[in-house]
Amino acid sequence: MFWKDFSSAVRSYSQALKLFNELGLWKYVFVPILIGLLLGAVVIFLAYISARKIGEWVADIWPWDFLSGFIEGLGGVLGGILVILIGLMVFKHAVMALAAPFMTPVSEKIEMHLTGRKLNPTDSMTEYIAAIVRATRINVRNLVLEILTTIPLLILGLIPVVNIVSTVLIFYIQSYYAGFGNMDYTLERYRNYSGSVKFVRKHKGVAAGNGFIFILLLFIPVIGICIALPLSTAAATIDTIKKLDEKPSQ
Repeated sequence: MFWKDFSSAVRSYSQALKLFNELGLWKYVFVPILIGLLLGAVVIFLAYISARKIGEWVADIWPWDFLSGFIEGLGGVLGGILVILIGLMVFKHAVMALAAPFMTPVSEKIEMHLTGRKLNPTDSMTEYIAAIVRATRINVRNLVLEILTTIPLLILGLIPVVNIVSTVLIFYIQSYYAGFGNMDYTLERYRNYSGSVKFVRKHKGVAAGNGFIFILLLFIPVIGICIALPLSTAAATIDTIKKLDEKPSQ
């Protein structure tokens, strides 16, 4: 079931792109694009500054002059990778929370198109604020859990051979929580906070598959930051609606 859901979530991206063009949804992405570009620039700047500081700190605690320059450089590289990784986690959850008022309407329009249901559109300030509060609560929870599970895996990643497994697990964790946030733009209409958590746990393959492509898109310079969230939201809506409409197995 996991891999079936995973592959379905990946395939949904092609349908999501068609729906974006067919329904004219690109108008909803301009503000999220600005949010993404701004936060992305902040993460890159902090990674650059922090890498130098970490390198200098590692060199200061190195007790010998031998290889001190190499140690400083290595500390800077590893420090930069660590900051970028943590920054990426913070970045994606911050964007998801702040962009909630713009992604929720995208999810609503796709659901109405696919199912024919009539939904009350999110169009008041109160509803926008409620969307941000809900998304912030979900994404703060996910960020904390993501960091707590990723840091031990980063430490294990220093061990040869084991680092292969830890890298795969880190990517899975990143994907799962990214997909979780994308699915919640739909789940907020049908599940409360705890209900959303239980639903995503039950459908881990959907979350992981959606988040897998989301993370890959973020690695595309500039363009990835612009399109990752809206396309992932659309793709997550397609699969989440399918799961919500499934009849419980006997």
